Amino acid sequence: MRLLKIVPDNTNIGFVRIRYIAFAITALLTIAAIALVATRGLNMGVDFAGGVSIEEKFASPPALDEVRETVNRLGFGEAALQQLGGANTITIRLPVPETNDADATNKMVETVKAALAQRFPGASFSTYSTVSGKVSGELIQNGILAVLLAIIGIAIFSWFRYEWQFGVSTAVAIIHDVLMTLGFFALFREFFTFDLNIVAAVLTIIGYSINDKMVIDDRIRENMRKYRKMAMGDLIDLSVNETLPRTVMTSVTIMLALAALLIWGGHVLRGFTAAMMLGIVVGTYSSIYVSSSLLITLGLKPGFREERKASGPEGERVAPRDLP
Repeated sequence: MRLLKIVPDNTNIGFVRIRYIAFAITALLTIAAIALVATRGLNMGVDFAGGVSIEEKFASPPALDEVRETVNRLGFGEAALQQLGGANTITIRLPVPETNDADATNKMVETVKAALAQRFPGASFSTYSTVSGKVSGELIQNGILAVLLAIIGIAIFSWFRYEWQFGVSTAVAIIHDVLMTLGFFALFREFFTFDLNIVAAVLTIIGYSINDKMVIDDRIRENMRKYRKMAMGDLIDLSVNETLPRTVMTSVTIMLALAALLIWGGHVLRGFTAAMMLGIVVGTYSSIYVSSSLLITLGLKPGFREERKASGPEGERVAPRDLP
């Protein structure tokens, strides 16, 4: 029985040849993501914005204006509505009661439930969550800190594990992946809420991206020692093509699992799954086209740092251009 091969063994793609096009596309996408986050903002969930979030399911899709009017008449403050998981499910976000205790929150939720059940027969209550403004502020700080520490830690590790060029290219690739994810949620803020689940997805994306990049970096380092007189562009193309079957197969299998989760995982996990699927695509792109080619721009040369200090004819090997 023949093994399934998505990428043929003799693949020889010139990734480095189009690096300037890839850099231009990356720069444009990064600027667009920053602009989207700055202009549209993120649809912060209760985890970050604070307040009480009530999830209500209706027998048939209701008019959002009628739901908003029904809730606002109760005097608990201005209600923010969002349809999740289909037109029949609506998340209602309200300010935390002034007394900020469990009894007042429970009373508010029960009042909203009763009013909606009376106005919309067949409406059923699902769940609610509440976060105070102080806690939400701490969650924002901790979420940003977690992402920044992850990026810095991985960049430092790459620096000491390989060379400083690897650390810089790793940081650039990860920042690109994070910004693409934030831009996606800013663009589709009407459909997705940015909460702690998305922060977990961002950290997972960073983990996947760095795992993929480390595989390519290890192969580049091996070839740098093996082929010390090969042009750096050819060496990187060789390394990326050698690891391409593993990269593609890993990405495809993860996407299949995420597709099943997106379809049958329910709307609670939909934002997390969407972020992960985007991150797999963006992370694979940045590992192949951005971080690897950036090594040339940063001046990386064949041979490794401790080996460059020693000179001798035994280190002068040249590789054939044809890939295995």
